[in-house]
Parts: sequence; C-alpha cells; structure tokens
Amino acid sequence: MTEHETATATADVDAVSELDFLTFVEFAVAKATAELAEIDPLSMRLVLALHRVTSSLVYDLEATVHRPSGWSWAGFRILFVLWLAGPSESKTVASLSGMSRSAVSALVKTLERDGLVTRTPSPADRRAVEIELTDAGHDAIVQTYTRHNRLEQEWTNTLSEPEQLVLIGLLEKIALGNAARASIKRR
Repeated sequence: MTEHETATATADVDAVSELDFLTFVEFAVAKATAELAEIDPLSMRLVLALHRVTSSLVYDLEATVHRPSGWSWAGFRILFVLWLAGPSESKTVASLSGMSRSAVSALVKTLERDGLVTRTPSPADRRAVEIELTDAGHDAIVQTYTRHNRLEQEWTNTLSEPEQLVLIGLLEKIALGNAARASIKRR
C-alpha cells in the first residue's frame, strides 16, 4: 500500500467512526461515486435516505409501541389491515400488508393464540380462510394505534404541513411508477 493509500484509508476509518446509521448516506454516496463513475448519485442518495429513515422509523415504532403491546411490526400490520378493511381472506391480508401468504398464516396463528383474531373458512371459497379481529383485537389495535400515531407525529412534526403534503405527493408519485408497479406484480 502506498503512503497516499494508507493516508486515505486512515482518513476513511476516522470519517466512518464519526457516522451513524442515518448520516452514513452522504459518505456512502461519495465513496460509491468515486469508485463507480457510471452510477447515479442522486438516485442512490434518495433511495438510501428513504430506506434508512423508514428503517429507523419502523424500528422506533416497533420498539416503543408494538413490542410493549405484545406483537411485532408484522403482527401490527395484520391487525391494522383487519381493523380498517374488516374481515378478509388471508390472500387479501397478505396483499394489503405487503407480506407473503405464508408469513400471514404463521403470524395469524400467534395472533389467534393471543385472542386477537379468529380464522374461519371463507363463505365465498371453503378452501380459503377468512381472518377477523376479535373484540379484544379491536380494542388492542385501537389503543395501540393511538400511541403509534403520536410517535408518527413526533417523527413528522419537523416538517411543516405544506412540506408534509409535498413529500406525500412525491412518495405517491414514486409508488405509482413503473418500478413500484412491477415490484407489486412480482410478489
């Protein structure tokens, strides 16, 4: 290793030690674009920032709200869908929660054991299973979602209402794009 490479490596180690999960984005973009001139640094930065903020938010919600309520983030997603959509077939719950049918099936067993949901054969298709919140499940999701939304507000109050609306519009635009649509079809 040359003297210059050694100095650069030492500087990189020092720089990395000052970073955290959220501030790593700028460093990562700079390093990747220095090595791979053909990549799009703006797309990389957007996706890294979006992913890291989302991961941090989900971790905070799960650790602060959902685990203390007795379920995981995935369990919350199922209860949330059932609360808002009403009794639904497993395949619908899987689609609306962004999960696989097998993941929903495994989680529903736990939620059923805990008295939060029931499973019955679907009236429309006896091979399918319909999942429904119990009264205890409804009460649990309503109480928990109130705490969940307070934390959502803490995360988003750094933006003004107009900024929040612009961000929502931009995210919805990405969600309606070809790559997002293709991703949903691959599930």
